[in-house]
Amino acid sequence: MPPERRGRTRPERRAGARPSRKPGMKPDRKAGARPGGPPRKAAYSSQQKPPARPRAAAAAIAVAAEEERRLRQRNRLTLEEDKPAVERCLEELVFGDVEDNEDALLQRLRGRRVQAQEDSGDSEVENEAKDHFAPRKKPVWVDEEDEDEEMVDMMNNRFRKDMMKNASENKLSKNELQKRLKEEFQHAMGGVPAWIETNEWKTSSDDESDEDEDDLLQRTGNFISTSTSLPKGILKMKNCQHANAERPTCARISSVQFHPCAQVVMVAALDNSVSLFQVDGKTNPKIQSIYLEKFPIFKARFSANGEEVLATSTHSKVLYVYDMLAGKLIPVHQVRGLKEKIVRSFDVSSDGSFLLINGVAGYFHLLSMKTKELISSMKINGRIAASTFSSDSKKVYASSADGEVYVWDVNSRKCLNRFVDEGSLYGLSIATSRNGQYVACGSNCGVVNIYSQDSCLQETNPKPIKAIMNLVTGVSSLAFNPTTEILAIASEKMKEAVRLVHLPSCTVFSNFPVIKQKNISLVHTMDFSPRSGYFALGNEKGKAVMYRLHHYSDF
Repeated sequence: MPPERRGRTRPERRAGARPSRKPGMKPDRKAGARPGGPPRKAAYSSQQKPPARPRAAAAAIAVAAEEERRLRQRNRLTLEEDKPAVERCLEELVFGDVEDNEDALLQRLRGRRVQAQEDSGDSEVENEAKDHFAPRKKPVWVDEEDEDEEMVDMMNNRFRKDMMKNASENKLSKNELQKRLKEEFQHAMGGVPAWIETNEWKTSSDDESDEDEDDLLQRTGNFISTSTSLPKGILKMKNCQHANAERPTCARISSVQFHPCAQVVMVAALDNSVSLFQVDGKTNPKIQSIYLEKFPIFKARFSANGEEVLATSTHSKVLYVYDMLAGKLIPVHQVRGLKEKIVRSFDVSSDGSFLLINGVAGYFHLLSMKTKELISSMKINGRIAASTFSSDSKKVYASSADGEVYVWDVNSRKCLNRFVDEGSLYGLSIATSRNGQYVACGSNCGVVNIYSQDSCLQETNPKPIKAIMNLVTGVSSLAFNPTTEILAIASEKMKEAVRLVHLPSCTVFSNFPVIKQKNISLVHTMDFSPRSGYFALGNEKGKAVMYRLHHYSDF
């Protein structure tokens, strides 16, 4: 057999082993190979050209691949001899018949993976993350006793210790502790509250309203609206320039009032002056000042239509009337039938018809606002402390120094009701709301009782809706704002003793006054603007402190 054929038929050759000489190379005739003898080594002549490299390399790769496939086939057959028939049958069902071509199976599996990656729209980073992280599997089973058996220590907590029924209950499970807490809550509330039953009823009907909620969520729009009512807790406000900044004074401010129609504020003081200022919150320019010689002003008020200014003094019976349209100052020296030696405290009805003057010995007098003549006099027991008209100007509320409140009818001049202000020993102030809902009574002990006007007219012993006890000295000033959402209370006996009460919750605004600023001092008078946009206070230092209430957009 020639040497070339003998080299091709070696069955024992290992996989991947190269032949001793390059394939396709012929033996050198000049080497002197004898027939039947051992072949001589082939030697290339220096004149001979080497074979083409690409063809030789391709042949070598094909031979190596064939040998590798043959070796893998033999190993597979060896392994399958040891497998049971059931396992071989299962592999054929899953992977198919791969006995003849194992590479086809690998190619098919790779093709499915590539196709799945092409179908999904994930990025390369997401695909790589999916390869590295296996999907989370659900637990095979869950032990329900894991949470139930967890015990809570009852001894180391002072609140839980009170819920122990005996000494052996030093530890309770979570479910048992939850039941114990429910029992304590129901015991404190006196049963199951109504709001819990309401919530349970709503929960049972939630399924019926799912479709309506879906329809609501599919539409866009503004479902939130701003409430027009004043919220309680915090009152948004800003400290403005003092109302009388362009005419400063060192005398005590006795009266501050906003004009009912114009954006004007009046400031009266014990320095015999009444000044009018334009309200802008920045400079508050002065409009006019009126000087009354030897007439320290005790109180000054606008008429209901805003055309006149009325003023009384601390030691005179003269009543000054200033006509703003004509610019004339008219003194009323004597009112026919009025025997009072000093005229101080008075009030003007909201309809502009009457003038109420407080006298001595329990008398108060009703005058005509137009003619300034006496209509009638009424008397209560004891000394009269304060009086005011109702919002409709048909009734008069008078507070006595004995702690009683009298309600009089203006037309018939008869007493409609009389009751004791709860807890009051000495009345100091009284005020009515403009919507006819509330009556506020201030006493010398710092308590302000807020009553319903209906109860004051119908009951002989009405109970207050709320007793405001935020002041500790006598309440000398009370004022409702026009919208009946704020009640201002103040005492002239202590600095910074002023509070704003929210209605109808009857709670005090927590951000007023700012104690650290201490710019309010002793408050003697206060008032709100016609639409509650501004709030002004007069103190003993001659300053009319003014605030802008942001909740109200208008003056």
